[in-house]
Amino acid sequence: MNPSLKAVVFDLDGVITDTAEHHYLAWKAIGDELGLPFTRSFNENLKGVSRMESLRLLLSLSKEPLRFTEEQLEALATRKNELYKRLIMEITPQDALPGIPELLDELKRRGVKTAIASASKNAFTVIDNLRMNDRFDCIVDAAQIRNSKPDPEVFLKAAELLGVEPEACVGVEDAVAGVEAIRAANMASIAIGDAAAFPEADLVLPSTGELTVERVREAWERKRKA
Repeated sequence: MNPSLKAVVFDLDGVITDTAEHHYLAWKAIGDELGLPFTRSFNENLKGVSRMESLRLLLSLSKEPLRFTEEQLEALATRKNELYKRLIMEITPQDALPGIPELLDELKRRGVKTAIASASKNAFTVIDNLRMNDRFDCIVDAAQIRNSKPDPEVFLKAAELLGVEPEACVGVEDAVAGVEAIRAANMASIAIGDAAAFPEADLVLPSTGELTVERVREAWERKRKA
C-alpha cells in the first residue's frame, strides 16, 4: 500500500451492507399512507440523501400540492425511521456485502485506518448488528453533521476524527451525491455500480466483490496523477 494513503472512508448503505430494501419498504409504507405512487425506480433518487430531503422528494410525487407544517413533516420522517429501525434489527453479520469483511481485515493489517461516513442516523445500529464495531476507527452519521451529501462535510468530519488529511483518503460510495461529496472533500473516489452513472469517479467497480486493496491503491494512484 502506498505509504501516503492513510485511510479509507466508506459509505454504509450499498457499500458495507445493503439496507436499500429496508429504506424502500419503510418509505413505501409512508407513500401508501399518503396515496403516493412510490416505486423502486423512484427510490433510487433517495440514495445518499438525508431523511428530510427524501421526504420532500417523496411528497413531490403528489399531483396536488401537499401542505404540511414542519411538525407534521418531522412526524412523518420519524414514523418512517421507526419502521426502518424495526426492519434493520433483522440484519446479521451474514448481511455484509461480498468482499467487505476481507477488505477491512486487510486494510487493518496494513495499518490503513477506516471510517464510516453515512447519511443515516442509524449507522451505529447497523454496524452493531453486523458485528463490525471493531473494524472501523470511527463512524460519522447524520446526527454529527449539518449538511447532507453532496456537501463534503461527512467525509471531512471522518478525516478529522481519524486524524488524517482528506488528501490521504480514499472514499467509497454507491450514490452520485456521495461521489460528488468525496470529490468535494478532495479524496480519491471509488464508486460501486454502473460506470455510466459515475463519470467523475476515479474508479468504478460493478460490485463490492471486486473492491480489494489493489483496487483501492489503483483509485489512489489515479487521483494522484490526475
